[in-house]
Amino acid sequence: MREKCSAGAVCALLALLAALLTGCTGSAAGSDGGGRGGASAGGVSPSATRASGYGAVFLAVDECSSFGKASFTEVPCTSERAAARVVARHDGTPADGPPCPSTTDFVLHISEQSQISDEDGDGAVPQGYACMRNLEPPHPGDPGGGGGPRTIVGDCVYSSGSGQVRETACDGKGERKPQYQVAKAVAERSRCPLSTALYVQLGGARPVGCARPL
Repeated sequence: MREKCSAGAVCALLALLAALLTGCTGSAAGSDGGGRGGASAGGVSPSATRASGYGAVFLAVDECSSFGKASFTEVPCTSERAAARVVARHDGTPADGPPCPSTTDFVLHISEQSQISDEDGDGAVPQGYACMRNLEPPHPGDPGGGGGPRTIVGDCVYSSGSGQVRETACDGKGERKPQYQVAKAVAERSRCPLSTALYVQLGGARPVGCARPL
C-alpha cells in the first residue's frame, strides 16, 4: 500500500497573483484540471483594483469577485461580472489557520501589506486568505471534481511517483485517469475497510483517507 507523503502532495496551487489594494498583491489557488499541482498564470502577475463602497474588509464573507485571464476585482454579487463568492475568510496563512470548507473551489491568498491604503486605517492590511466558491459550475472542489484546495471523501487520485498521489476528476475527463477513489475518512488506518489499497492524508479530525482501486 502506498501512502501520500504530505497534504501538499494532493493540492494543486493554480496561482493568480493580484493587487488587492494600492500596494497590495495576492494569489489565488485552485485546480488546474489535471489535479493539484503547482502552476502559475503564465508567469504574469495580474493586477486588480478594489472598487470603493463594498465594505470595510476586502472580499469579506459573502462578497464576490470577478476574475479573468489576467485580473480580478471585488464586485457586487448581483453584477453580471461576479464569478465567485467568499465562503470563509481568515487571518494568517492556510497552513496556520482554519481549513477552508470542504467544497471550496480555490483559495485567494492575501499576502502583503500596504502602508498607503488599508482596511481600517492602521497603515497595514493583515495577511489572510479567502475561501472561494464559483457561482456557477464547474465546481472543482466538489467530491470527484478533480481540484480545490482539499482532498475529501469522493475525490479520485492517481499515482504521481515517489509514493505521492495527485487528485484528478473521477469522470475521467481530466488530464490523468483516476486510479483510486477516497471512500472513507477515519481517525486512524486501522479503521479503514479491508478493501483499502491506498491511504491518503486528508487533515482535520479524520485525517486518514481510505482509498479503493478503480
